[in-house]
Amino acid sequence: MSRSPETDAPAPAEAAAEATARILDDTLHGTARGVVVDSPPGAGKSTLVVRAALELAAAGRPLMVVAQTNAQVDDLVQRLAAKDPDLPLGRLHSSDAEAYDPSLDALPSVRTSAKVADLAGVDVVLSTAAKWAYVKDVEPWRHAIVDEAYQMRSDALLAVAGHFERALFVGDPGQLDPFSIVGSEQWAGLAYDPSASAVSTLLAHNPGLPQHRLPVSWRLPASAAPLVSHAFYPFTPFRSGTGPSDRSLSFGVPSDGSAADRVLDEAALAGWGLLELPARHTPRTDPEAVGALARVVRRLLDRGGAAVSEQSPDPVPLTADRIAVGTAHRDQAAAVRTALADLGVTGVTVDTANRLQGREYDVTVVLHPLSGRPDATAFHLETGRLCVLASRHRHACIVVCRAGVPELLDDHPSTEPVQLGVSLRFPDGWEANHAVLARLGEHRIAWDG
Repeated sequence: MSRSPETDAPAPAEAAAEATARILDDTLHGTARGVVVDSPPGAGKSTLVVRAALELAAAGRPLMVVAQTNAQVDDLVQRLAAKDPDLPLGRLHSSDAEAYDPSLDALPSVRTSAKVADLAGVDVVLSTAAKWAYVKDVEPWRHAIVDEAYQMRSDALLAVAGHFERALFVGDPGQLDPFSIVGSEQWAGLAYDPSASAVSTLLAHNPGLPQHRLPVSWRLPASAAPLVSHAFYPFTPFRSGTGPSDRSLSFGVPSDGSAADRVLDEAALAGWGLLELPARHTPRTDPEAVGALARVVRRLLDRGGAAVSEQSPDPVPLTADRIAVGTAHRDQAAAVRTALADLGVTGVTVDTANRLQGREYDVTVVLHPLSGRPDATAFHLETGRLCVLASRHRHACIVVCRAGVPELLDDHPSTEPVQLGVSLRFPDGWEANHAVLARLGEHRIAWDG
C-alpha cells in the first residue's frame, strides 16, 4: 500500500477507494435498513451514487433513486446512461411542461413518464422526493438511494419511506440546511421535527445504522481543503486529493498594479484572496462592493488566465463558464449581473449560495455574507452558507468584503435561544466566520477604488 509522503496515512486515491469499498459492502451485503455516508465538497458523492446504483442493478436488485431537484435527477440519469448505455432507466417526472431535461429523450435506455406504472420492470427509477411523495399503491423497492440527504427534510423522507426496504443515504453535512417556508421553532428538539434534515432524524431514531465518510475532496485544492475541513468539518476531517504542486493558475497579461489585479495575483499564488473595502454600513446591494466584484471578474478574463491541473498538464484557458460569483441574496446577485453586463462580461455564473450548492468552478469570486452589515443575523451567520461559498473552486477563491467583520462578530454574540433536545452544530457560524477570516487576513489586499 502506498503512503502519502507527509504522513503514514494511505495516499488519497487509496483512502477514497477503501472508504468506497466499505460503503458498497454495507450497501450490498449488510443487514441494516440504512447506510449513511457523509461527503465533503467535491468528494465524489455523485460518482458514489452512480456506482452504487450500477452495482445494485447488476446484482439483480431493482432500486429507486431519490434526489432533491429535477436538475440533480437529470444529471444522475445522464451519468448512469453514460456508464452503462444498456441499463434500463426510468425517469419519473411531474406533469408540468418541461419537467425534465429534453436531452434524455435521445437516450435509448431511458424511459420517461409521469406515471410510475409505465416504468414497471425498469431496473433503476429516478425522481425527486416531491414526485415520489405522490406515488401510491406500488410494491416497495428492495433498495433506494437518497442523494443530497442532508438537504432533504425529515417530513419529505417520511412521505417516501414506505416505498423501499433498505436505503443508502448520501449527502454533505456542511452545506445549507433544508429549506422551510414556515417557522419551525415549535418543533425544535422534538423527535418528529419535520424541518430537521432526513439524516439527523434518521440517526436520532436509528443510532446504530452504519455511518461512513468519504475522506478526500477531489475538487478543493491543497490550499483550500485544510481550511474548509477545519472550519466546517472538524469532526469529519478530510484532505485534498491533490498536492500543492499539482495545480497552478497563471495569467498571460501582467498586472496593472490595481487592487483587482493584485488580489488576482495573490489568489493565483496562494489559492485565497481577500479584497477588503473600507469599513462602512451599506445597503445590502452595496454599489462599491458590487463594482469591485465585477471589476475582479473583468480583469480575470482580460488577463488571459490559464489553469494547469492533474486533469490536464497543458494550460487550459480560464473561460467565463469556469468562473462563478457567489452572494447571499438574490438582489445582490442581480446587481452583480447588471454590473458585469455594463462591463461587457457574459457567460459567468452569478447566483446565491443556495443555487451554487453542488456546483464546481475553477475560480470563484464571493461577496462575504456579513460585508457592510450593521448586525450578524442567524441567516448571515449560517455555517452552511459560508461553507458553500468557500468550497466551489478548484484553483482559487477571492472574497470581497468590507473591513470590520471580526469586530461585528464580537459585538454580536449569538443570542439564539437554547432549545433542549437540539443537537448543536459545531462549529457554529460565529466560530466558522472567525476561522475563515483569520486565514483570509493573510491574503488581504486593500481596495483602491
